[in-house]
Amino acid sequence: MRLLVVTQYFWPEPFRINDLVEDLVVRGHEVTVLTGHPNYPEGQVYPAFKSSPGDFGEYAGARVLRVPLLSRGKGSLRLALNYLSFVLSGLGFGTWRLRGQAFDAIFVFQTSPITAALPAIWFRRLKKAPLLMWVLDLWPESLAAVGAVQAPRLLGLVGRLVSFIYRRCDRILVQSKAFLPNIARYARDTTKVRYFPGWAEPVFHGPLEEVPPAPELAPFQDTFNVMFAGNIGEAQDFPAILDAAEALKARADIRWLIVGDGRAAAALRAGIQARGLGDRVHLLGRHPLERMPAFMRGAQALLVSLRRDPAFSLTIPGKVQAYMASGVPVLGMLDGEGARIIAEAGAGLTCPAGDGTALAQRVRELADLPSQERLAMGQRGRDACASHFHRATLISSLEAWVEEVRTTSP
Repeated sequence: MRLLVVTQYFWPEPFRINDLVEDLVVRGHEVTVLTGHPNYPEGQVYPAFKSSPGDFGEYAGARVLRVPLLSRGKGSLRLALNYLSFVLSGLGFGTWRLRGQAFDAIFVFQTSPITAALPAIWFRRLKKAPLLMWVLDLWPESLAAVGAVQAPRLLGLVGRLVSFIYRRCDRILVQSKAFLPNIARYARDTTKVRYFPGWAEPVFHGPLEEVPPAPELAPFQDTFNVMFAGNIGEAQDFPAILDAAEALKARADIRWLIVGDGRAAAALRAGIQARGLGDRVHLLGRHPLERMPAFMRGAQALLVSLRRDPAFSLTIPGKVQAYMASGVPVLGMLDGEGARIIAEAGAGLTCPAGDGTALAQRVRELADLPSQERLAMGQRGRDACASHFHRATLISSLEAWVEEVRTTSP
């Protein structure tokens, strides 16, 4: 099949859409990706892309068409302009670059912003091809949850936009079953909704004991290390994590290692300094996805967190599957679906979102467990990941849904 993938984020930015595109090409499909200039999460276009953009026009056999956009930069206004610029550039430059090309289906990777689907809706009409959208982030609820939008009238307008987009999708794929009531509210039709969770990237499936530990972990080889890996943003509630670190300040054997970067990194650094936690909480910077197993090799627990908010309780953070696949116990400070998956798998310990005191207690419990019990906990996570989040099985389901809408759409 000839597939058009529309996504604001794509390789070399670290998202699962990269894996999906690679697998579709391996399965014999002709894939074209329409995306922007890579600038996530730092907010500036990658230097390697700026110096040689021609090197980024093909990925794993897929053709990559990049349209210009305003980089994310710093601040809410700049982020909003980044979102808008992709829509306008996708409609304008995208239409020109895709002229004369036919597609059997269009696929949208929808993390924030949902506005990235607007060019795809135009191409659905222009190319007369069915549209499938993978929803990983609920709008407008997530906007309110992180404080980006609070005005009820503006949230109502965003809700109308969401409804406009959902009603023009032939299939809506959701990463969490808890998304269904929200989708029903805005799409007014749940018959076109399918459950399509995320998976762990291939780099996390190998045994960690076969991976050389990252050199950056040398100072922490004799401590119990709680590691957070990924985006440092408002949604991850780092103030509550620092509450837990402060509560455990007397435990000289416990360290908190943060591997990643993001828009809230400066506030995190300031919080560490203000609380006098510089010898307990360590920021190790952002590193390529391929190096993550080497960092996880030095962790005794992997931390996932989300702020307390009804919208966040519905979602499953993408790192949950990667953590489980790594075979390291998972510590979850979150509510709802994410906590349920960790608990039902027996893959770790959880506590309510935003409760730093409870997180500190869970860290104590895990640190005081015999190492064999922690190993068994990690193995249960690996087993559950293989059973419920198997990448090949999930992408086979996607192929079937694409074929279904391709043959039934008018």
